[in-house]
Amino acid sequence: MSAVSWLNTEAFTVLDQHIIWSDMIGNTIGLIALALGWRRSIWTWPAQFLSGLILVAANLSVHQAGGVGKQIVVIAVAVWGWQRWSGGKQQAQDGSIAVRFAGWGERGLLVLGAAVGTLAVGGLFTAFPSLSWSPWADAYIFVGTVVAMVAQARGLVEFWFAWLLVDLVGVPLNFHSGLAFSGLIYVVYGALVLWGMRDWWLRSRTNATSEPALEGAAA
Repeated sequence: MSAVSWLNTEAFTVLDQHIIWSDMIGNTIGLIALALGWRRSIWTWPAQFLSGLILVAANLSVHQAGGVGKQIVVIAVAVWGWQRWSGGKQQAQDGSIAVRFAGWGERGLLVLGAAVGTLAVGGLFTAFPSLSWSPWADAYIFVGTVVAMVAQARGLVEFWFAWLLVDLVGVPLNFHSGLAFSGLIYVVYGALVLWGMRDWWLRSRTNATSEPALEGAAA
């Protein structure tokens, strides 16, 4: 049996919900990645990369092409975020990762990108129904995840708000898709996002009173 085949076998059943290994392992690592993001640890990015790889298998098992595409983008953005944080581009004076609220222009670009991206991806999924059984919800989660990760890579507090909005649709969609563990983990994500949002919010106020570090400073 190949590694992918094993990952897509059933781990256990809870309340008539069949939990597969790839869904459970990938989302557990994703939860760890979110916790590392809360702590502003650079290890959040390799964790997100690994989570994305495993969740590709999970989404393939339920024929959710949109989910596969989302995880591929997650992998690519994780590589970019890792390079950005490790290069010192998000470093505060004390050597930690600097976080801040986005300016109105940046917020506008994030919202515009989310709206245009959702319309484009949703239109694609609608034109090719085999790609997703729930095209607009899938497109919303796909684009929302990308927006959240881009905001995280830039050290924007709005990253947490984007994750909350993804959770609102992600929980019911994952249960209906047969990825019960994903649905449960998304509920836990919601609580962790609120705590992380508070931490970054307070941290942004601290950073606002300090001068920015020179770009490229050692981590």
